Amino acid sequence: MRKLILAASLLGSGLANAALPLDKLTLPDGFSISVYADNVKSARQMALGDKGTVFVGSRSAGLVHAVIDSDGDGKADKVLKIASDLVMPSGLTFKDGDLYVSEVSQIRKFSNIESNLASPGKGEVIINDLPGDRHHGWKNIDFGPDGQLYVPVGTPCNVCITKGGEEFDDERYDSILKYDLASGQRTWVARGVRNSVGFDWHPKTQELWFSDNGRDWMGDDLPPCEINRVSKAGQHFGYPYIHGGDIPDPDFGEGKKPEDYTPPVARLGAHVAPLGIHFYQGEQFPAEYQNKLFVAEHGSWNRSSKVGYKVMMATTTETGVEKYETFIDGWLQPGDEVWGRPVAFLPMPDGSLLISDDFADAIYRVTYQK
Repeated sequence: MRKLILAASLLGSGLANAALPLDKLTLPDGFSISVYADNVKSARQMALGDKGTVFVGSRSAGLVHAVIDSDGDGKADKVLKIASDLVMPSGLTFKDGDLYVSEVSQIRKFSNIESNLASPGKGEVIINDLPGDRHHGWKNIDFGPDGQLYVPVGTPCNVCITKGGEEFDDERYDSILKYDLASGQRTWVARGVRNSVGFDWHPKTQELWFSDNGRDWMGDDLPPCEINRVSKAGQHFGYPYIHGGDIPDPDFGEGKKPEDYTPPVARLGAHVAPLGIHFYQGEQFPAEYQNKLFVAEHGSWNRSSKVGYKVMMATTTETGVEKYETFIDGWLQPGDEVWGRPVAFLPMPDGSLLISDDFADAIYRVTYQK
């Protein structure tokens, strides 16, 4: 049974926005959602520093934020802008005291960041050879279990040929790359990926799973968005020829065989726009939530009636998805009224889960209590 939850903690931090209608959100019994911080412009990917700082990238605002909960009460009391005038710094990650921030064509490193929040400087550009197209050029980044930096490169169009094409010709498009920062070596992790804005590693197999947004202008119900699994380096997932594992593209699918490409492990609704994904491994949620895959469906634009605008949850095996169900909904209201769009997840040390929202400029905190 699901129920309406209104967080009782909207006041007190000076940052929580009482205007956000959290009473419209539904969660499973025992779960609550509150505002961790607002005034976080265009909040996208998040990363947690060693000293508890939550770093947040933005897409449209060109900012990087440092969000601080000084007293540990589950509500931020400081939101600092530590970098500005960047080009779509949607994604970031934290490793060994350093903050890595992705722009469209480059990645910066801010060394020893938590000791330099007041004057972080402009950072050091450590990767500068990425394509500069803004269309699907924003990207999430993260370090994998192998210690390498994973970097998706989206397609610079709705659908097009990007290797040997007339307008675009760069083999880095439509892919997920990884960089060995020590040697500078770049490796292809996956190809045929239209626009992945979220990925995570399976807790048992350590294989990479990623979301991918389907193309537009094939109607309300085609093609499906996808969750994919990389079982072998360099696999091709079909774009721009085959969508959803078996749907030929009307422009580029002629003569292509679905069996030549890797199908998704889950076909989601068309246009739901899955962004961040996260395998939950915390200890606060009930045992049955362990290793569940949370998916932020950012929501549609290319559809006659809106879909998505939810946090979904997948029950997974090591190789696929058995069940896909709603965990949080209510950001989309009757009449296609939208007041929020979930983007990405960040697990906290206490087992709670943060969710960013680039439409409401907010970060939510999901907790569980019996």
